[in-house]
Amino acid sequence: MNTDSIHPALRQMYLHSFEVLAQGLNAGDRYPEVWIRDLATFIEIQARVVEPSVLREALLRFFAFQQPDGSILDGFTPKGSSRDAYNFYTSDLLPDWLGHKNSVETDQESSLVIALKHYVHATGDVDFLHETVDGMTVMDRLERALNWMRTRRWSEPHGLVWNATTIDWGDGQAIRNWEEDAQGHPLTPERLPELTELNEQSHPALCIYTNALFSLALTDFAWLSEQIGRDPTAIQRENDALRQSIRDVLWDAEHLKFRPHVYLEKGSPFPADFDENAIHYHGGTAVAMQAGILSVEEMRQVFAILQANVAAAGARSVGLTIWPLYNVPSLNNSLFIKPFNYQNGGDWPWWGARVPQSLAQHGLYAEAAEALLPIARMMEEAGGFHEWYLPDGTPRGAAGFRGAAGVFAKAAELLGRNA
Repeated sequence: MNTDSIHPALRQMYLHSFEVLAQGLNAGDRYPEVWIRDLATFIEIQARVVEPSVLREALLRFFAFQQPDGSILDGFTPKGSSRDAYNFYTSDLLPDWLGHKNSVETDQESSLVIALKHYVHATGDVDFLHETVDGMTVMDRLERALNWMRTRRWSEPHGLVWNATTIDWGDGQAIRNWEEDAQGHPLTPERLPELTELNEQSHPALCIYTNALFSLALTDFAWLSEQIGRDPTAIQRENDALRQSIRDVLWDAEHLKFRPHVYLEKGSPFPADFDENAIHYHGGTAVAMQAGILSVEEMRQVFAILQANVAAAGARSVGLTIWPLYNVPSLNNSLFIKPFNYQNGGDWPWWGARVPQSLAQHGLYAEAAEALLPIARMMEEAGGFHEWYLPDGTPRGAAGFRGAAGVFAKAAELLGRNA
């Protein structure tokens, strides 16, 4: 592989990313599942080192698990392989597999559209859109998935999609009396669905990640529609309205940041004296940059704020998920108490590397290099791609984390040798 076009300081990790991506479609060494939100972020690069037929089969499995109402699952795994106690369900089309859905999030349907677009764009396999699963074409199933979001997760007064209250893009919700042991495992494994599925403690809210990802999905669905001769005009209009709603409802122009949550009928789960609006959501902001919701000048200004947050936190990179951190002891929920733990301030290259992608795409090469080089150093020092890192660069979570490998490789290519 010719790496002459890659910044010299990024080449080692760039080459390693393809080694990691060639090893499988599951998220990382800890996870046997193939997750759609992960796959959507690395399938574009992975298509260079994995046979298209393997990717095609995996995407078809997501459609085989699609529910009659159109909803898409998080991930699937062979029976008996998972380490986690999700509420698994089955598909008559795949009797040897299990699937599950973290319903506190509303990103699975968008992620599948994005994954399909990347697959078709990378392989040229337009015929895949006409493939049928249980009598319905892939393209029509994508439309059904989007309709599920438009009907089951839509806030009409706001013109936005809702999800449960989580930390930025996270899949654990703000509920009371949910703890973890010292190793980060649920005290009672069967209680995991309390954290990851909608229930009586859930607080519906609007956030930037979910809606920026939906905007990306609509952009990609319009492109897919054009590939099979369908008029994308209505989808583009829908996307324009969504993007305007994001600006109107979620963008805080005074502070150059997105509001963490705008709450619906149940209000906030946090105490009245907790200032959640002070928190910056780095992951959702990165996706908003990818979706073009911020202007180039706003990107420049927001990136400066993100970097200031990294310095204030004593962190290594813009993969820092949020700043300041949640510290809400009254929840008795370790996700919202432990500092720099997991989604509460962990450093995730999977998200941080999306920032330099957008900066480089808009010619902000110095800023892109400033964002990406520290990520590369941190991962190189830790010996590879891990799920997330502590502020001192200590790796945590799964090794061989393919999402991080995919977004880093793409960012390295977009930056090139520019700085």
